Amino acid sequence: MTVTAGRSDSQARAARGRELVGRRFERSVEVSNRFFEASASDVSRACLEMARRFQTGGRLLVLGEGAEATDAHHMAVEFVHPVIVGKRALPAIALTSDVAALSGLARSGGVAQGFERIIELLGRDGDIAVGVTRDGNGAAVIRGLGRARARGLLTVGLAGGGGGELQANGAVDFLFVVPDDDPLVVQEVHETLYHVLWELVHVFFEQRVVA
Repeated sequence: MTVTAGRSDSQARAARGRELVGRRFERSVEVSNRFFEASASDVSRACLEMARRFQTGGRLLVLGEGAEATDAHHMAVEFVHPVIVGKRALPAIALTSDVAALSGLARSGGVAQGFERIIELLGRDGDIAVGVTRDGNGAAVIRGLGRARARGLLTVGLAGGGGGELQANGAVDFLFVVPDDDPLVVQEVHETLYHVLWELVHVFFEQRVVA
């Protein structure tokens, strides 16, 4: 009976695990579908504008704090090192790459001013700035995007939940808000969005869409 009971408990745990995994995937797929159905037109317009900037010598600058710093690196490398053979590499920089410069600027002016000051030094009219903040409240990202827009950069924000302060202050040209508060689900949709941005930018870029 002990063996039978143990086997029954194991089977129950396995069934519970399958249920949790199934629900988790269902939620991820549902949120992703809802986001892209609502945002497809704006994603296309953003990619068109990004392609125009690249065609005239613009660069992509990507901002992210904490965990989102890894998203910034991921997005930048997508453009610099295309995974599809034959696709052109496009200039992109994750502003978190230079730890010495970023931490030095933060030490002298405050952490929230780090990206803002780097964009003041490096950003130029014709560039693109993309900021990633899961809840829309990353102070350094928001300030950086605000400075970028003031300097004439095309600005794109990626957020989740209700969009937070980034949505409230209307500081970007394009804002993509994943309609969920789970940071893991938001990150999964953002990662898919990076790939869509990369692919569609290349479609427009190769068609020479400068107007």
